[in-house]
Amino acid sequence: MTDQGPHDNSNSADVDQSGEPRVVVRDRRRIDPETGQVKTVTEEVPVDEAGAPEGGRHAASDAAAGDSVPEVEGEIVEETAAGIVTEEVSLKTQLEERTKDLQRLQAEYANYRKRVDRDRESVVTGAKASVVNELLAVLDDLERAAAHGDLTGAFKAVADKLTATLQRVGLEPFGHENEPFDPAVHEAVQHDTSPDVPGPTVTAVLRRGYRIGERTLRPALVAVTDHEPGAPAKAQAQEWVEPAQDKTDGDPADRN
Repeated sequence: MTDQGPHDNSNSADVDQSGEPRVVVRDRRRIDPETGQVKTVTEEVPVDEAGAPEGGRHAASDAAAGDSVPEVEGEIVEETAAGIVTEEVSLKTQLEERTKDLQRLQAEYANYRKRVDRDRESVVTGAKASVVNELLAVLDDLERAAAHGDLTGAFKAVADKLTATLQRVGLEPFGHENEPFDPAVHEAVQHDTSPDVPGPTVTAVLRRGYRIGERTLRPALVAVTDHEPGAPAKAQAQEWVEPAQDKTDGDPADRN
């Protein structure tokens, strides 16, 4: 028996059963002519005795499988794109809802702050009014003393300081002569008519009114004079009657 070395084994791999040399074709093309895709591994395609590559009987099935690959990939891409679009629409909807919720919360917070500020201001004004209201009688006495000429010297200095202090906390007097009568802040205790005024007018202030901010502490007691619309009409009637009386008092001979 003769020993065969490694060289003999490699040669026997290239020889077919009939003893003829076996042709080996190495395809070095990077693009597969059947599928049109890039090949990653260089394949060695053995050729049979007739010169056709071995496995040719599988070429038709491989070509059919290669044609179906782009269709499957297209379906996958379409499904992925549809999923992305659906997710984007869902995210936009959630964003709009969250934005509306945030805007509603901001509006509610703004209204809450306004209400709190308004309530705080009302409480502060009420506290001031409760203290100042007890001093209104003192202001009335000081005003009467000034009207009679008794507010002089150190007494006047103290009165001026008290009045200035109350004005700094927001106390405002109202009710002056010759101003229009306003039933919201004036309380009429006397009423008269005169053709010299165009409408209801304050002609005398019997007691000063006071307010703090928009809160009226007490109304002003006033005398009101209203316009007298009947006076001009009576005067015109007298002017027209007098000529008629002159004609009747004439000479009887003239009437004949």
